[in-house]
Amino acid sequence: MTAQASAADPAPGRGAGPVPDQDVEAGRLSAVRRYDILDTPPDGAFDRVAALAGRLFDVPVATVTIVDSDRIWFKATHGLEGVKEIGRDPGLCGSAILRDDALVIPDTLHDPVAANNPLVAGEMGVRFYAAAPITTSDGHRLGTVNILDTKPRSITEEDIATLSDLAAIVMDEMELRLSAMRALREEQERRTAESMHAERERARAEAERAAREQAEKDKAAIAAFASTLQRTLLPPALPAVPGLELACHYRTASVHDVGGDFYDVFPVDADRWAFFLGDVCGKGPEAATVTALARHTLRAAAQIDPDPVTVLSTLNTVLLTDVAAGSRFCTALFGLLTPQEDGAFTVTVASGGHPSAYHVRPDDGGSVWVKAVRPKGGMLIGAFPEAHFAQSTFRLAPGEGLFLYTDGLTEARTAQGAMLGEDGLTGFLHQRTGSLTATALVDDTVTLLDALPEGVGDDVALLTLSVPDSESVPEAGVAATAHTTATPEHFGQE
Repeated sequence: MTAQASAADPAPGRGAGPVPDQDVEAGRLSAVRRYDILDTPPDGAFDRVAALAGRLFDVPVATVTIVDSDRIWFKATHGLEGVKEIGRDPGLCGSAILRDDALVIPDTLHDPVAANNPLVAGEMGVRFYAAAPITTSDGHRLGTVNILDTKPRSITEEDIATLSDLAAIVMDEMELRLSAMRALREEQERRTAESMHAERERARAEAERAAREQAEKDKAAIAAFASTLQRTLLPPALPAVPGLELACHYRTASVHDVGGDFYDVFPVDADRWAFFLGDVCGKGPEAATVTALARHTLRAAAQIDPDPVTVLSTLNTVLLTDVAAGSRFCTALFGLLTPQEDGAFTVTVASGGHPSAYHVRPDDGGSVWVKAVRPKGGMLIGAFPEAHFAQSTFRLAPGEGLFLYTDGLTEARTAQGAMLGEDGLTGFLHQRTGSLTATALVDDTVTLLDALPEGVGDDVALLTLSVPDSESVPEAGVAATAHTTATPEHFGQE
């Protein structure tokens, strides 16, 4: 049961406070080291938890902290810029990790420990503090998710449960991060062993050369995958791809739910680029966990073998076997871009139960030629062990574009009350006038969404690619654009 501390409530961590059991503390610190999280760079997933806590509880400061042996380190902060760590004693977080439930201090000036804390006694003047422990599956409390205010206040049991859910989301993200690193190490060890076995049959000189090459490839793959662990559920911006223009848009149906739509664009080798867009079944923390797992898996699988069908098959296996995914499944389109000497791109797209992408180009009549790109036979990802995935290859020439979306777009209601549907979307693209650049496609679709009387009932993710006319392609590529918005009815609320 969660306690709200008061001046008369000698809860654990108040006053002089209990001294942590040495064996328990040793085990806790070992768990902190196991997750290898201390002093890591900023990570958008954790930053979003801090920002979400600030918005949900309408407090000026929210943090995600990890408690070390002698310090409290801030993994993410909202409203507390420039602070990386503080001493552990006296520390509010240091008290919070000594208890199984959340710690709530309605007025810090009435608390013997909190009253001496630098955040309370100093210029910031914190008067309210609440924290939920970030707890591992084997019971170790690594740190806390905290909310702070400059005036005394109380919170409800429902609020405390929400704060505990945010702490659980942080724990899930750390588990995914650890699981991904372990899986990568195991895969690299297996591949290295297979390579060594094959090379034993060759001459010593050839075996040594191949082993050196494989070691370099393994090192590069590990470095590339480690960098993907720092990515967020949605990339803050798209990369600049030489000879290609990119644009994206993400619109949430509700600011209170974490959506399951995702997309990304990234290089797989010196010349080729990969892209994907998908939609996880459901919403909320569980869907966000699967979204993170899907993004990390797709990026990692492409570093090993970028073949689109192989990548989706790998994701299918992971969703069926990883306990973090539960029984959730997703749809996705995964594509591979290969530039050609004439400025065009060869595009190979594999489908896993996702709505069609659309290949568009101007026609002779002044309208737009539209062709659906949906390989036949692509099944849901994470639903069946023997799922089949299909792919198709086509040429994206200068002046042409590719339009990808999630089903929140086609399920949106028109003024007549009917869903827009694939026919409505095809008609919208066919009747467009003007440029077919990636940015124009996204901007016009956003205008269409804004004009819908009821907005959207589900999250909408858009990803567009276009090849500029050869005369207008800069040497360094085309700058990408990114948009992230909520539906208009939610702006300014809570």
